[in-house]
Amino acid sequence: MATPLRKPFRRAGILAVWLSVAALAGCAQLEQQGQIFSPQPARPPRHAATGPRTDNRNSVQHKELVAQFGGEYSAPAAEAYLNGILAQLARASDTPGQPAYRVTILNTPVVNAFALPSGNLYITRGLLALASDASEVAAVMAHEIAHVTARHSALRAEREREAAVITKAAEVIQNRERGEEIRSSQRLSVASFSRQQELEADAIGVRVIARAGYDPYGAPRFLTSLGKSAELRASLYSKKKSSADFDILSTHPSTPDRVARAVAAARQISAPETGQRDRDGYLASINGLAFGDDPNEGFVRGRNFSHPRLRFAFTAPEGFLLENSNEAVFGVRDADNEALRLDSVRTPAGQSLESYVGSGWVDGLLQSSIKKTEINGLPAVTASARAGEWNFRLAVVQLGDELYRLIFAVRSLNEDAERRFDASIATFHRLTPEEARDVRGLRIGVVAAAPADTISAMSTRMVTPNRPAEYFTLLNELDPDSALVPGEHYKIVIE
Repeated sequence: MATPLRKPFRRAGILAVWLSVAALAGCAQLEQQGQIFSPQPARPPRHAATGPRTDNRNSVQHKELVAQFGGEYSAPAAEAYLNGILAQLARASDTPGQPAYRVTILNTPVVNAFALPSGNLYITRGLLALASDASEVAAVMAHEIAHVTARHSALRAEREREAAVITKAAEVIQNRERGEEIRSSQRLSVASFSRQQELEADAIGVRVIARAGYDPYGAPRFLTSLGKSAELRASLYSKKKSSADFDILSTHPSTPDRVARAVAAARQISAPETGQRDRDGYLASINGLAFGDDPNEGFVRGRNFSHPRLRFAFTAPEGFLLENSNEAVFGVRDADNEALRLDSVRTPAGQSLESYVGSGWVDGLLQSSIKKTEINGLPAVTASARAGEWNFRLAVVQLGDELYRLIFAVRSLNEDAERRFDASIATFHRLTPEEARDVRGLRIGVVAAAPADTISAMSTRMVTPNRPAEYFTLLNELDPDSALVPGEHYKIVIE
């Protein structure tokens, strides 16, 4: 339940708003096959930076941005490797006078990257986990720098101001209805303009990485993986991704047309497999990188959710898929016919649990269902509600200064569903200090395939909340029926 602002939960929430979401809703050598390896640090940059770097990481803008995306993530080997790529990109840049960029890795599993005119380039550990080689991450960084050198942000802001002026003029000169038509037209115009900027940045990026010696096909490969990542997430959680998750797809559309254009741009430069990819070097640099949720901000393991910093845990009913989002913990089951949400609010001063539950924050609350109880020694209140076609079972549990709100939604409430929900509510408990200390986060491990290894065999080693085979193929850019190459290195998710 981490947020970009590092709060455990968003402090507000209305059941009616949630309904729309729910409805969518050891050291071994490299050559030791099948063993997780701990290689030497990533090779040093091939070229020194073209000029002195200006460290702008004490600016207010930098600090606010980093805080919004989970803080800085310390990965010296990965950072040195990425800065080496940046040095090579600088030598091949269309604008050699641009500032020498310096990378900051952000501690978030979402996939994103961006660059600022100050020379700061930001890339999330989620993106590093998804990328498969140096050419792909080089393409991402070159793309983001292209936005800066082409002044895309300033040009887009100017276009938006022009659109606002045109719309206002239409409302004054003609009428409000006509003004709304103009506004819709201008929105499409700005969106088209933004799309053209993305395509331009793609083309610039492909050209720059090729000049730097990297495989220009790294750009379309990463765009393809980005699209597959979004598809997997949508299929898991049966809902569209919220822009509040700050994912790169919020501002960087990944479409078949865009991939095709990137391939066409690469073909104008060289044939496939002619540029540098350095897959082994890249994998060595990210070996051990944290994967998924930061355990200190709560994490999912199957049906279990634990939050070691806030010291609580609970288990969802059988069949639920859980997601730790920036708003709350969400869960879905049975093609959106069942859903759950866990969030928190501050304990209201001078208000009992019963009066809080009945204070109006739940639509359709059945007042007669409010029941005071204890859940594993914690004060709690349970209740039921109905709103439209949905039935709800909810519990509010007090832990310190927080009220944790567990809400289950089901279209057709029966004794079996109610029993499963109540059993899940009964699992909410305070973590002991020993349990909290025992929490281990997930990380990227790199293994060399043994002759008999298959996707299925590798998947049994994956510690992911759901669909390990699909995550293995996604992280390694494989088709489901691909054969593994003995001795080649692959990413897996481990504890």
